Amino acid sequence: MTDSNARGRLIGALLLASLVAMVAGAAVVVPSGLSLSPADPAGVLHAVRMQVGLHLAELALDVLGWLGLFAAGLVVAAGSARTYLEILAGGLLAGAGLAGLLHDGGNLAMTQLAARPAAPGVATVAFAVLLTAKWMVNLAGLLWVAATVAGAVGLAMPAWLRVVGVGAAVAGLVAVALPWTTGVGGPTVALERVGYVLLLPIMIWYGILGWRYLAVRPGSAAGLG
Repeated sequence: MTDSNARGRLIGALLLASLVAMVAGAAVVVPSGLSLSPADPAGVLHAVRMQVGLHLAELALDVLGWLGLFAAGLVVAAGSARTYLEILAGGLLAGAGLAGLLHDGGNLAMTQLAARPAAPGVATVAFAVLLTAKWMVNLAGLLWVAATVAGAVGLAMPAWLRVVGVGAAVAGLVAVALPWTTGVGGPTVALERVGYVLLLPIMIWYGILGWRYLAVRPGSAAGLG
């Protein structure tokens, strides 16, 4: 197997593993009510305290997901003979992964805060942590959208996949913009879930891209044409 084949398969494996971890994490969050909304810090503290095992399991899956995106972005940007758009797409994807990991760091801090419900000002601190984490994941989404646009334009792929990528980026941009429309009140849990649904096309697009990278044949430099 050539270096380009190995690199392509590594990117594919990282993208697919990342998406599987994220979907599994979402499958834990939605039915358990662990969406961690800043609108109700006291409720979040109680939910985490009562379901700390599920909370940590979801966090572990989410960390693996964002870490996979971060690593995939680095591999896309690395190597010789990369174009500027390939480097940009990989760098933006790595940035999205890093912002997502910082978001998870804030949510992890909720575990210790939830264990100290009687501590002075714990609800105020929890609100600040949750708010920071939510805007960090918004930044991750924005970088993910930008990476999708750069990838759709700059990476080797069929024309139909480019069009799908641009369409997915538009849906993702709407998802990222939703919290900005709520003013000082912030998004509700229902609005956050709408945003997650709007990000699904981007996840599906990267899933297709990852699968095509894994399907690289020996002797094919790109495997995406």
